[in-house]
Amino acid sequence: MGFSFWLACLRSCSNKSAFSKAFRDSFYHYKSQLNTCQKNLPSTIAEKTNSHAFSWSSCLLPLAFAVSAGSLTFQSHNNHPSLCEPSNLDSRKVTIGGKASTEFVVKGTHKEVPQELIDELKAICQDNMTLDYDERFYHGKPQNSFHKAVNIPDVVVFPRSEEEVSQIVKSCNKHKVPIVPYGGATSIEGHTLSPNGGVCIDMTLMKRVKALHIRDMDVVVEPGIGWMELNEYLEPYGLFFPLDPGPGATIGGMCATRCSGSLAVRYGTMRDNVISLKVVLANGIIVKTASRARKSAAGYDLTRLMIGSEGTLGVVTEVTLRLQKIPEHSVVAMCNFPTIKDAADVAIDTMLSGIQVSRVELLDEVQVRAVNIANGKNLPEVPTLMFEFIGTEAYSHEQTQIVQRIVSEHNGSDFVFTEDPEAKKELWKIRKEALWACFAMEPNFEAMISDVCVPLSNLAELISRSKQELDASSLVCTVIAHAGDGNFHTVILFDPNEEEHRREAERLNQFMVYTALSMEGSYSSWHYVSLFQIMNY
Repeated sequence: MGFSFWLACLRSCSNKSAFSKAFRDSFYHYKSQLNTCQKNLPSTIAEKTNSHAFSWSSCLLPLAFAVSAGSLTFQSHNNHPSLCEPSNLDSRKVTIGGKASTEFVVKGTHKEVPQELIDELKAICQDNMTLDYDERFYHGKPQNSFHKAVNIPDVVVFPRSEEEVSQIVKSCNKHKVPIVPYGGATSIEGHTLSPNGGVCIDMTLMKRVKALHIRDMDVVVEPGIGWMELNEYLEPYGLFFPLDPGPGATIGGMCATRCSGSLAVRYGTMRDNVISLKVVLANGIIVKTASRARKSAAGYDLTRLMIGSEGTLGVVTEVTLRLQKIPEHSVVAMCNFPTIKDAADVAIDTMLSGIQVSRVELLDEVQVRAVNIANGKNLPEVPTLMFEFIGTEAYSHEQTQIVQRIVSEHNGSDFVFTEDPEAKKELWKIRKEALWACFAMEPNFEAMISDVCVPLSNLAELISRSKQELDASSLVCTVIAHAGDGNFHTVILFDPNEEEHRREAERLNQFMVYTALSMEGSYSSWHYVSLFQIMNY
């Protein structure tokens, strides 16, 4: 949200001293964070950090300052004590992140929202705002995340236009009240928490399709529309938007988190499918990041800067998306393996064969067991691969035969495939509802979702080593992988109120993080803004 602050400082000749001070403060803030983070890393990674400290910091310091500036709007009031901390929270000191962190309550401070701001918001939104406690609590607790915060939003507003968003942000900026943009609330990482209270901007009323350009294969939409709703709208035109994260996700939230999905192996992530954005910056200014033209080499790539910034640089109010033709034909296949390494090896060999599969998803035997329990199915409870092949009918069949041969070379069995539309939907429903299926195994537990990604050639080794730890744990853990990308998730079911559970879940997560880093991978391939991402391990 502080991107405009950064630009204003750069443009201002009369505020050079303030700019220099903010720049120095930001540098030392990030330097302190870096030193703290290094202490929490294994020695080999810390040494690597030290050896590259000069090169990365000198190149990326402006970006770090932009991110730091974004926090100024939200941190200006944090010296006040909390006024609405629930009395039933654990009073022990809690920390989030870092070595040996197992707590799940996000601490924060709170400043009473002035009545003047409430009056201004009522004038802007009319009846489209609420102070109701239940509604505020709902917006302050992500529905699919075990995280919670000591505070909830003080106000929830439901803007209907870009201009209303701009006016809301201007008012919040004037009164120095934090804001949290809110979309489909499908996040599993706690993005919509409001640890410092403030104003929650729910974008779900802004869900129009503003323009469809069939010959250009792009569409202009408001951020509150869901990807599933959009594809229903596009289907009669023979077009679709190819990203498919969790059901219920909205386009604005997908931009904010730079999401992907099972089709990313063929079509890329959100970064590759957004042409331009309109964004409201921290001071309420509305900016457009690019035109509808597919190609431009002029200036900063502001579109890509905003995508993945998770509301820290601005509130997305309009998105221009790249579309694809609905494939002429598709085949969905499933097969089983005696070990998860065999399954991962097949995914790797399939990609190396040059076949342009649209999906390659891996489920371990524990996840398949969860599917059976949740849906009353009788699938073989062994590591399973799911493929989708698209193209002409002849080409889809050819791909299917090639992969069937690769499967047979890696101890695969029960290779089945279908071309029936309803059967294909039913098979992919298994994958889409994997998280909810897990809760059927432990209905009273929460899920910690680990997320690691490595170069494709290292995927089999990473999954094998991780599975040894997961299978030996007392907790129920499942593995779900976007195997074509080298990315896999682990659903760790645990009771956040049990310290032993929290520590074990954190231990398993850290094991996979450090193992992935040692293989030149990433510990968060999606949905998390952190100093480590800037350092690009």
